Amino acid sequence: MISGFRRLVALAFLAALPASAQEATRPLPDAAAFAKVPFGVGERMEYDVRFGKLHVGNGELEVMPMDTVRARDAWHTVFRVHGGIPFYHVNDRYESWFDARTLASLRYWQDIDEGNYEPKRHYEIFPERREYIENAKEPNQSVEHPLDEASLLYYLRTVPLRVGLDTTFNDYFQAARNPIRFKVVRRDTITVPAGKFAAIVVQPIFESKLFSEGGHAEVWLSDDENRIMLQMKSKVSFGSLNLYLQSYRPSPTTHTPLSRLSPPSQQ
Repeated sequence: MISGFRRLVALAFLAALPASAQEATRPLPDAAAFAKVPFGVGERMEYDVRFGKLHVGNGELEVMPMDTVRARDAWHTVFRVHGGIPFYHVNDRYESWFDARTLASLRYWQDIDEGNYEPKRHYEIFPERREYIENAKEPNQSVEHPLDEASLLYYLRTVPLRVGLDTTFNDYFQAARNPIRFKVVRRDTITVPAGKFAAIVVQPIFESKLFSEGGHAEVWLSDDENRIMLQMKSKVSFGSLNLYLQSYRPSPTTHTPLSRLSPPSQQ
């Protein structure tokens, strides 16, 4: 279960990252030069986390108020997973800061608390130097347009997707773990607690052994301009770890409504 939860978190964003966040009242910078994205401050998604059919926890993915990292305007996102099973509890927090203009990752923090496994990894990422630093260690090689697991998921939401697309990225911020590959495998219609949706299914394939032990995942994104994650299923050596969207709160700045085929289930 330990490695399974870490894989679930990694597959969902795909793993981990805070400098002091700005208050919500901080004036927003001029967005004219920002990359065009289908998300904004205040967007929040909540997930039911299941091992097979057994409910084992909850997850939240949220876009926080805009921040700055080394004088760069940055998106700031937080992903939390909490829950577990008797005698084994999970309380993970993953934060990512990525450039509002280029979407390149600038900072990535992992605060993992899974049973007796409690690492904290803080990465400072320097696109201009093609380097990253983990917990004040010596610099390591990065890439020109680095993406951490979380910023990669948001970046994927900006990429035109079509069934049959099979693309390889060499942009993972830890250069030694490239390449990472995505395949758009099919369209689908699914029902999750948040409602019924048309979806496009993406399969991440990580050739860098980031997801070892036979891990396999599929991610269902809403088949509309929002491209939010509706569902994720991860097959691992001991079973299946899954995420299902429970609720979605759009950003007040988002002008495209989420395309539901039917309303949320009543629980």
